[in-house]
Amino acid sequence: MSDWELMTVAELKRELAELGLPVSGKKSELVQRLCEAVPPTGIILEAEVVDEKENAPKNGLFKKILYYNSPENVRNRIRRIKEMPIPVLAVAGIMLLGTMGGAVLYGDDFIDWIQGEPDYELIDFEPSSARGYAQSIINMGHPEWEGRMSGTVEEHNTAEFIKANFTSMGIPSTIEDFEVPMFVIDNEPELTICNPGDVGQTFPALACGASDINAEFIEFNHRTDFVLQGYSGSAFIRFVDDIDLIDLGNGNESADWASAASSVALIHMTNETESNTALFTRASENDVSGLILVNERQNCDELVSGDCVPYFKSVDISSVTNIPVDLGFIMVSKSVGQTLVEQVINQDARLQFFTYVENSGEATVKVPCGIIEGKTDSLIVIGAHHDTVYMGQGAVDDTSGTATVLEMARQFGLIENELGKPEHTIYFCTWGGEEEGLYGSTHWVDKHRNNLFENLRLYVNLDMNHVDAERNSGVTLFGNSAKDVEHIQGISSKFKKQHPELADKYSINVRKMGDTEMPYNSDHAPFVYNIDEDDSDGKTYGKAVVCYGSGSSEYHTYLDNMDRFNEESLAVSGIIYGSLVYYLSYGE
Repeated sequence: MSDWELMTVAELKRELAELGLPVSGKKSELVQRLCEAVPPTGIILEAEVVDEKENAPKNGLFKKILYYNSPENVRNRIRRIKEMPIPVLAVAGIMLLGTMGGAVLYGDDFIDWIQGEPDYELIDFEPSSARGYAQSIINMGHPEWEGRMSGTVEEHNTAEFIKANFTSMGIPSTIEDFEVPMFVIDNEPELTICNPGDVGQTFPALACGASDINAEFIEFNHRTDFVLQGYSGSAFIRFVDDIDLIDLGNGNESADWASAASSVALIHMTNETESNTALFTRASENDVSGLILVNERQNCDELVSGDCVPYFKSVDISSVTNIPVDLGFIMVSKSVGQTLVEQVINQDARLQFFTYVENSGEATVKVPCGIIEGKTDSLIVIGAHHDTVYMGQGAVDDTSGTATVLEMARQFGLIENELGKPEHTIYFCTWGGEEEGLYGSTHWVDKHRNNLFENLRLYVNLDMNHVDAERNSGVTLFGNSAKDVEHIQGISSKFKKQHPELADKYSINVRKMGDTEMPYNSDHAPFVYNIDEDDSDGKTYGKAVVCYGSGSSEYHTYLDNMDRFNEESLAVSGIIYGSLVYYLSYGE
């Protein structure tokens, strides 16, 4: 494999342009064109020692070797090399005998050796400004449930607010709409159990009705006791139906799903339980009328003593052949699950279960972007998702990331005013539709694929880049670009020197990952995996860096609110990743 084959299409085109060669064609054609035009790397630059040869001793091999490798001549050779233009250094390595032990330095490595350690500059970041953005976005949530669910007026208003902020910063902005598969919640779901009274026990058909005057009802609270799951259908299960509740254990393939036909299945969610998609599919295939997950594995005893708070999870509907429109799907707390087992399964209580959800249509999600035009078509995209789960503020997931993007955009607007155009065009985008399936970012990448394939330099993802003040395990910064990860390490070192109070409080873990090791769990995934539609001559992966924060036990629950919001922690990823973008755009 040649060195050219390791480069992206955008990098190859830049090399060709510098050499005055055509830049059209597939990657394999670009590589071939460069291979034909440029000598292989690792050649010896014979011309750089001509003067030394003229003055070299005329006899004695040993004397000649000593002469060529004398300190003065080595210094002269290095001086001449450093005076060479960077494009020349990029395509030709040099063998430095003696002082380099015969080692060969190639391409970018050679340039790095010549230029020395990069002089990184850290951008500014105002945590109070980020908090202001976050609070303004939180205030746009649902009047009762507080969320900004994709496709709703709350999500749309948030996108318009973000676009307006880009404009107020002096950054040109756009907003794009995408029609995506989406569920729509028409009314608040209900979950109630009833222990029949005297009339109901004597006349079962009247149990829990108006005449069953001493029946006992337990009405569970939406959001705190139970929450809908993604792509639930509309269930209408009444007390009078006297429907069975069937305990299927952890709900895996070996469970007797057929026994839950025309009934409600109860699943104990443990570490062995499979995904919502697998459970939803099995329930659909076995004509189950309702599906109740009992949270027994996440946030237990952390948020509510002795209990596990229910949280939202979605379903990958692309993997479901037929979406059941009448299958109600909820998650309940551990304590509610215990009550259902004790009173409905083990005794004679009845279940009433209403979910008012349309799950077979589409909705519009929005993608606002602020764009700082660069000197070239090369692109850096900085992104976060502005939607949340339907029943919570999503202060950490991912209002924190969106607020960070806005503060970074504000800083780069000021930088552009002072320094002019950056080398790369910089996009600041936020995505709708993330929680239900990465829809906003996926559709945006699909729409702009050709441009991204040719020009994407880097995607920066900020999803839950927040660190809880008490449950603090620091931040993890990772990516699939070795060079960028190296820059992140260098910038992190400078960050620790300039911001010791933050570095001492929040540990910084930096990791290099392979292309196929990048997780498919947030908006960076389409930028890594989807920019190359035709991989017949080898797949091209987009380069991305990601930040994970820590300590948000409130993840996807009603408790993910501003009470624990720690804006100071956003400065870690905001400064480090902002400084990486600054270095690539102004400092290289």
